[in-house]
Amino acid sequence: MDPEILRKYGEVRLPRYTSYPTAPRFSPAIGKGTYGDWLRNIPASDPVSLYLHIPFCRSMCWYCGCHTTISQQDQPISDYLHFLKSEIDMVAGRAPKPLPIGEVHFGGGTPTIIQPEEFLALMAQLRRWFDFTDETNIAVEIDPRRLTNDMAVALGTGGVTRASLGVQTFDPVVQKAINRIQTEQQTLQAVRDLQKSGVRRINFDLIYGLPHQTERSCIETTKAAIAMKPDRFSVFGYAHIPSFKKHQRMIDETALADTAGRNAQAEAISETLVSAGYRQIGLDHFALKTDDLVIAQEAGRLRRNFQGYTTDNCETMIGFGASAIGRMVDGYVQNEVAPGRFAQYIRSGDLATVKGYRFTGDDKFRAQVIERLMCDFSADIPSIAAAHSFDPAVLLEGNSRLKLLEDDGVVEINNGYVLVKNGHRFVIRAVAAAFDAYIEESTRTHSQAA
Repeated sequence: MDPEILRKYGEVRLPRYTSYPTAPRFSPAIGKGTYGDWLRNIPASDPVSLYLHIPFCRSMCWYCGCHTTISQQDQPISDYLHFLKSEIDMVAGRAPKPLPIGEVHFGGGTPTIIQPEEFLALMAQLRRWFDFTDETNIAVEIDPRRLTNDMAVALGTGGVTRASLGVQTFDPVVQKAINRIQTEQQTLQAVRDLQKSGVRRINFDLIYGLPHQTERSCIETTKAAIAMKPDRFSVFGYAHIPSFKKHQRMIDETALADTAGRNAQAEAISETLVSAGYRQIGLDHFALKTDDLVIAQEAGRLRRNFQGYTTDNCETMIGFGASAIGRMVDGYVQNEVAPGRFAQYIRSGDLATVKGYRFTGDDKFRAQVIERLMCDFSADIPSIAAAHSFDPAVLLEGNSRLKLLEDDGVVEINNGYVLVKNGHRFVIRAVAAAFDAYIEESTRTHSQAA
């Protein structure tokens, strides 16, 4: 690890490039009218993905960067589900019928905060409107502290194929500092209940850069998690943005590691996982060799979207719920963030879309370059340019950021083929940013960190 490269590139806040252009480019100029048109123009035979956002939790984890609301009562959640179902009816009524479904993802918040019978009713409604097959993947994010056996059974009955469990850390000191007490036994019991119910594919989320976290505690957490034998890990860096997420002010900033310390923690987790037989996928995912992510990576078919690295190759993703983002062939759309205002739109019979972005040809060109870099750590610029009817010189000539990366030995460039050197893959976001036409704006406004 070159400390100078880490200092130069690792301390700059950059997007995670789960989308391009990134969210700061979204504008109210794209609203419900545009979204309605885009829905009607979805090719009827093209498989699409669905994302459903459940923005509720029982308690606030102080590190959280998600859009969520704390509720100890079930009624607000049931009320929200009523409007979520109405939105599904509204959107599906505007789209070609029945659209084939490739992927479904439940995110939050805590999706499993809803009652088992509510989950099954929601799945039944989706199946009435959309064309599910035996190949449809259904994933759900889970807080192991809140998962009941009845809910695990409902997930299996509803056809869930993958569960993503929030682990973050098993260090009790760190858990106290982030207001999330979760034992290893709770996590193991959740895994057992899910597998017994037929949900075989398990993903664990880990976080580094949390208050009081050390390399040693990261390694101990990772080893304990490996012992539970999940197929896949997602490893993220904590983004401390208290001006944007006010509950993060509860975190002691003096207990946070610096850039070098964060990177050491990330490397410690990575080395522990690789030593245990997991393969690194892109920037922050790890999977066993039999996992679909590994197979996709080896075949050059790995993708990246709002859920991170994925095998989802659908060009359209329809988002449901407060704050949900959808990706259409022509651009992005995002719903109203606040659940109450989201409900008001739906109650009035309107789509809840409040902002979005319309792609240009240049955006699509750059997006593919950025995605290949994030997935493969390389990009064949001339080949991608030809596919989009662009001159590769648009991205290669006069690119001062790329030239600096080349001069610093981060990348090699050979006839337009950009390769990130193995020892510098940890700054891949800086390489991707070299092809971001809006990067100056992004670095001023973007709220995500490494």
